[in-house]
Amino acid sequence: MGAIVDVITIEAVVALALGSAFGLLIGAVPGLTAMMGMALLLPLTFGMSSTAAIALLVGCYIGGIAGGLVSSTLLGMPGNSSSIATTFDAYPMAKKGEPVKALGIGVTASLFGGLLGFAALISLSPVVASVALLLGPFEYFSITLLALMLVAVLAGNNMAKGLAAGFLGLLAGSIGFAPIDSSERFTFGWSHLWGGIAILPLIIGLFAISEMMRVTMSEGRETPKVPVRYSGFGLGIGIADVVRSGWNIVRSSLIGIAIGVLPGMGGTAANLLAYARAKQAARNPDEFGKGAADGIWAPESSNSASSGGSMVPMMTLGIPGDGVTAVLLGGLIIHGIQPGPLLFSENPEVVNAIFFYFLIAVVVVFAMQLFGMRVFPLVLRVPKRYLFPILVAFMAVGAYAASYQIADAWLMVALGVIGFGLVAGGFPLSPLLLGYILGPIVETYFRRALMSSDGDYTPFITRPASAVFIGATVLVLVVTFWSRARASRTPTPHDRSPTSGVVP
Repeated sequence: MGAIVDVITIEAVVALALGSAFGLLIGAVPGLTAMMGMALLLPLTFGMSSTAAIALLVGCYIGGIAGGLVSSTLLGMPGNSSSIATTFDAYPMAKKGEPVKALGIGVTASLFGGLLGFAALISLSPVVASVALLLGPFEYFSITLLALMLVAVLAGNNMAKGLAAGFLGLLAGSIGFAPIDSSERFTFGWSHLWGGIAILPLIIGLFAISEMMRVTMSEGRETPKVPVRYSGFGLGIGIADVVRSGWNIVRSSLIGIAIGVLPGMGGTAANLLAYARAKQAARNPDEFGKGAADGIWAPESSNSASSGGSMVPMMTLGIPGDGVTAVLLGGLIIHGIQPGPLLFSENPEVVNAIFFYFLIAVVVVFAMQLFGMRVFPLVLRVPKRYLFPILVAFMAVGAYAASYQIADAWLMVALGVIGFGLVAGGFPLSPLLLGYILGPIVETYFRRALMSSDGDYTPFITRPASAVFIGATVLVLVVTFWSRARASRTPTPHDRSPTSGVVP
């Protein structure tokens, strides 16, 4: 108790509240990310104490991840890369007149995911870190391959188009200099592509610009009046809804923690993989994409839990789990704090401060979101001819600020047009994004594995952990294709109707 009291100061508590509010605001605006928000706050920490600086940055981290829920739900545009899968069901639910319920599910899922992520952070840090050190490139390749195979789950009803979209994502992720040997690929002589397609223009273009184009063409210039329905205990949901989705929350949070612990994976992959697993385990998977509650519980609990998971390798190994924790790592180093194995023994007060402010930030962000839930749906009533230009301006600024190259803003627009065309053609975008994120990781670990074995492929199946993950990959593919084949052979009542039209 005394160690906790030592890190509580008025300056730190105020900094935590301000950082959380700023993170929520940044995360809610498409084009502005938690990493960008933390980078903006970093210079402000120079004159602060180390505990206040930790509180400010941790608050912005948690708020920035959670803030993506707002625009994902109300606009169908992910506020950040960790909330992409949230748009798949939260936005349809909001369009059906239940934005408060969608927000309530997301806010509650974020709370439980954050608490489970905190539990993993304080209890499993040394254990998970020691296990991760035992894994080699063979195991990391097998794990990432297993994650990549979930493209088949995200493919939707049309497996061919889903797999084609995943392959397109793999091609997009291969643009630029290749890992290990640095050979130039698919740049077409354009130096801007030497570093590959940046993730921020890709996400904004595919999921935000394309959605604006679709809404503008389908709904016209005015925003329809959406009736807002209230129910439950102020969250739009009741305790029974939470209990009913309990296993989904726990499973998705565990996925988020596991993915967060692996360096380089981050909340984006956790968000998509948890959604895919929830869809695979659902009794009625066809409801996903149409406003299914489980399609909101899964990604929101997963991305919040991944925040705790991503901090595990950062604190114990000094290796950031994702881009946001890389900025947090920089902030700690600026204040003379060196994360790593010796941090727990040499600076236990710093460890206590990080743990404590992480927990408080989860609760504070939940309270702020709960307070704003009756205000956020008013966004739906703003005419899109006013709202969309403002959002496009923010997105362009965000794409430019990430690399300070105007070409990224134009790339964002071009990818938006491509995304609109893909959606119009019936191609899902989530497999494309998953292929883009995981493709380079799979290739890097594959090449490292072969270099360490002098070109010998047998360790992929002779090393026990690698063999287990490869076996799980094969199992996922077999089960997915078998269930899809069985579903296609089973006629529905609609199919049997002589007057029925084409089933979508």
